[in-house]
Amino acid sequence: MALKTRFTEMFGIEHPIVQGGMQWVGRAELVAAVANGGGLGFITALTQPTPEKLTEEIARCRTLTDKPFGVNLTILPAIKPPPYAEYRQAIIEAGIKIVETAGNKPIEHVEEFKKHGIKVIHKCTSVRHGLSAERMGVDAISIDGFECAGHPGEDDVPGLILIPAAADKIKIPMIASGGFGDARGLVAALALGAEGINMGTRFMATVESPIHPNIKQQIVDNDERATELIFRTMHNTSRVAKNVISTQVVAMEREGAKFEDVRELVAGARGRNVYEVGDNDAGIWSAGQIQGLIHDIPTCAELIHRIVREAEEIIHGRLDRMAGARAMADA
Repeated sequence: MALKTRFTEMFGIEHPIVQGGMQWVGRAELVAAVANGGGLGFITALTQPTPEKLTEEIARCRTLTDKPFGVNLTILPAIKPPPYAEYRQAIIEAGIKIVETAGNKPIEHVEEFKKHGIKVIHKCTSVRHGLSAERMGVDAISIDGFECAGHPGEDDVPGLILIPAAADKIKIPMIASGGFGDARGLVAALALGAEGINMGTRFMATVESPIHPNIKQQIVDNDERATELIFRTMHNTSRVAKNVISTQVVAMEREGAKFEDVRELVAGARGRNVYEVGDNDAGIWSAGQIQGLIHDIPTCAELIHRIVREAEEIIHGRLDRMAGARAMADA
């Protein structure tokens, strides 16, 4: 079974399911497993410490799959920015044909990728940013609702509103992100005007996910309330898993703390340590509200095939029966 959309046709994949870039998580073993399951996975460029290591990770992924996969390049404000141009060049020289961009003002990178025939998907958190990316020349949009892990923007618009609002105005293919993890979400996204879904937290809780089993189980054990929004007062909101550190950061922000006051608590190295040693409270780590709908730790292939199979059952079973009952009532 397969659900064909403009997105699957454009990117040469079997199913309209994407594993977007995730810091410390988007590694070759996960990306290849998603690709082999018929989805589209992205290596996270900045998870690799140098552009040379990114080149090695891309090569490693190619030993694990012969299916399409891409690389995520996220551009965020930083006191000492990483060498984005060097990472971009590594992506181009490796022959990658699909890139997911995210963050601030990616036009320089988009233009360079397009010169080399690379298809670009840009992650957006608002309709206006989606339209800007469309004008910039990207091939597709990933629209992130307020439910998402990581950066949901500052407008606080949930997917149920954001997705159809974007679909009303954006002409290029669009996938829905934030709060997706099962067949019901996929069918809903298609009904709202998207042409696929992007899942992050759901793919973290899979067999091939390169994070500690304790954290995978923590995601399963958590419910939809187990996230917190940090950096709200700094207008750089980030949704993370609720733990001792996130609760402390939120409390400090309420007391007027600035970034310098919480810097050590939110350091990326501490977040990486969470995934490596399996201590939920070792640092800040990203997770979305979809945790409330995650109840197992399947392989990526099992997860993708289950979502597609159950989506087909919803579309051709329940919804068809409801339409048939309505037609009989009207007869």
